[in-house]
Amino acid sequence: MKKTFYSNGKLLITGEYVVLDGAKAFALPTKYGQNLTVEPTEGEVIHWTSYDSDGSVWFEAVIPFASIVRKERFDDAHTIKNTLIEILHEAYLIHSDFITTAKGYRIITELTFPKKWGLGTSSTLINNIAQWLQIDAYVLLKRSFGGSGYDIACAQNNTGIIYQLVDDQPVVELVHFKPDFTDKLFFVYLNKKQNSRNAITSYFGKHNNIEKTIPIIDSITKTVVEATEPKTFALALQRHEIELSNILELATVKESLFEDFQGVIKSLGAWGGDFVLSISKENPTDYFRQKGYETVIPYQQMIVEQ
Repeated sequence: MKKTFYSNGKLLITGEYVVLDGAKAFALPTKYGQNLTVEPTEGEVIHWTSYDSDGSVWFEAVIPFASIVRKERFDDAHTIKNTLIEILHEAYLIHSDFITTAKGYRIITELTFPKKWGLGTSSTLINNIAQWLQIDAYVLLKRSFGGSGYDIACAQNNTGIIYQLVDDQPVVELVHFKPDFTDKLFFVYLNKKQNSRNAITSYFGKHNNIEKTIPIIDSITKTVVEATEPKTFALALQRHEIELSNILELATVKESLFEDFQGVIKSLGAWGGDFVLSISKENPTDYFRQKGYETVIPYQQMIVEQ
C-alpha cells in the first residue's frame, strides 16, 4: 500500500549559530516543502528517486537492504548515496522492522522548492523518514546530520516557533506570528546555497565568550516575535546582525552586498548564502533584480499562513 508523507521547509529568523549554544531562536515554516512516497516492492532493495521542483531527477539509486544494515560506504563520487545510507542505517538501528520485515520499497521524494534554495532538503527528508517509520525525528537528525533541530520543529508545525536547546534537548514553543506589516517583508535568494555544516564548524572556531551574547539574542528574539510596529522589528533584526557580525568576524550582508539599500536586511541561517530577509517601506523587488537577484518572494507567498 502506497503512503505519502510531507514536511515543511524552514527559515531561521533569529538565533542562527547561537541556537547551538542554547540561545532562543525564532523560525518560520515555509509553504514550500518535500513529499516522500513509499510503495512496497520486492528484491530486498530500495529503488530511490528524488525529484527537484521542476520535475527533473536530481538523485537516483538502488540501495540493497544489506548496504543499509552494514552502512556500506561507496567511493567519493557517491556522496549523496553514502549520506542516504547513513540516515537509513541510523533509522535501522532505532527501528529495524522496516528492513527485517519487508521485501523491498520504491521511494520517491519530491521537492516543492528548487533544491538550491536551501529551505530544508535534508531536514524535510529526515522528518519524512521519521514519520514513515514512526520514530523520533530529532534523534534521527542527531545521529545522522547533526545540527540544532529547529528545522525539524518547522517541518512538523504550521506556525512560528521559538526553539531552544535545554540540556541538549529540544524545547519548542509555538507562537502565532502575524503582524500587520508582513507586506513590508520580502525574502531574497542570494544565488548560492551555503553549506551549513562548514558554516557551523567555522562558528565553533570563533564563539569565545558566547555566554554574554546568549541573553542579548534571547531578548532580540522576544522583541522580534512580539513586535507590532515594523520599525521595532527592523531595528531588532539590525541589532542581531551586528551581534553576529562581531562573533563571526564577518561583514553583514548589507555591508557586503547592499550598502545602498533603504531598509534593513537580515541574514537567515548560514551567512553568505541561501535567503535574506528585507524590511523596507517600498517594495524592493526592482532594487534586488537590478543587482542580479531575481528571486524575491513576498512574505505571504513564502510563509505558512498562521
